[in-house]
Amino acid sequence: MILNASQLSALRQRNDEELRKGKYAKYGYPAHTIQDLLQTVEAIKKEKKKWQRLAQERGQTLRRIRDLANMMEER
Repeated sequence: MILNASQLSALRQRNDEELRKGKYAKYGYPAHTIQDLLQTVEAIKKEKKKWQRLAQERGQTLRRIRDLANMMEER
């Protein structure tokens, strides 16, 4: 199941409410597990952005190398 940003936000809000209830929370509600999963999702998003930036920089560098190689061939 893929959740969009608003669904993740709603899940985070509901989970935070359950965590705030403390010992009065619903019995068996996996609040800490859900919290761990949400943190994992956020970490994966950050990692994905990092790799996308790296790939973009790599592409720009390869274009510069290609352009320099073409300039050297023209001489």
